[in-house]
Amino acid sequence: MNSTDDNSKQSTRQTEDSNDERNLDERKISSNEEIDLSYKNKTEVTKGGILGLFIGLAVIVPGVSGSAVAIIFKMYEKLLYAIGNLFKKFKKCIKFLLPILIGVLVGFVLGFFGVRSLLNIIPFLVICLFAGLMFGAYPAITDQIKGTKLNAKYILLFIIGLAIPILVSCVSVFSDITQHSLSNLKFYHYILFAIIGFLVAITQLVPGLSATALLMSFGYFTPLMNSVSLTNFKENPTIFLVYLCLIIGFIIGLFVVSKGLNKILNRYKTPTFYCIAGLSLGSIVTMFFNPEIMEIYVGWSAGGMVLDISMGVLVLIIGIVISYLFVRFERKKDTNR
Repeated sequence: MNSTDDNSKQSTRQTEDSNDERNLDERKISSNEEIDLSYKNKTEVTKGGILGLFIGLAVIVPGVSGSAVAIIFKMYEKLLYAIGNLFKKFKKCIKFLLPILIGVLVGFVLGFFGVRSLLNIIPFLVICLFAGLMFGAYPAITDQIKGTKLNAKYILLFIIGLAIPILVSCVSVFSDITQHSLSNLKFYHYILFAIIGFLVAITQLVPGLSATALLMSFGYFTPLMNSVSLTNFKENPTIFLVYLCLIIGFIIGLFVVSKGLNKILNRYKTPTFYCIAGLSLGSIVTMFFNPEIMEIYVGWSAGGMVLDISMGVLVLIIGIVISYLFVRFERKKDTNR
């Protein structure tokens, strides 16, 4: 009887091992297949532009994650593939990236001159709106791990992902970070800006990481934002060299990190998305916990807290509803295909 049971268990294990090997082979085959980057219609082109818009805004608004939006739009893996293979398959990749790049430009300009102004006038409401949009879309990220069996490794990856943006934000809030000057720079400063540009690229490709929080933790967010003015350009023309170093580091970071992430997703998709789920949730938390919003909380001592919170909750709910309805719409589209 025991021998029969042992043989049965051994046979089951062999079957499971065989299935695992077959699944691994299937993943290897699928990882070698080319990803279809073509836009099927104008709606998909528009989605690419909207994705770029959020990536551009991500540099300005704390906690906004353009790559999280890419997951919501089912474009994340395509984005990584297109950036990582730009030189190898230039024509194919640039056609996919062009609407996104236009959106990035519009988002950055809109964020810098529009959202930035609103952040000065009604900062808490703006943060609540974006937080609502991100939170309402969060189920689109958890959909990627739906149906997988939860285990200790996945829980640990989720917790690590959740902790990373919160720890970065803690450094920004609790450290006495000096706002550095962008004039009278030494040679090593320009190397530092190239490294910062590389790190900013990581924040744009890894969902949940914030470029704003990163720049704050280095003490360069406010100086860089204030550096964009005609007066400063005339008084400190070397600022353009700072921008150039940031751009070079950013471009190198995009290609290197996109290739790495593409390989990781091909091999370890489920574990990666557990970590991404944590990162994305952590970024929503940090939207209400960063140096800029802490200044708002301090300002509430002079009054206006009740009105701000009341209006903020309303705007937050509106953002959640709008975003979640879009997620449901995308789910229905996938079901009908």
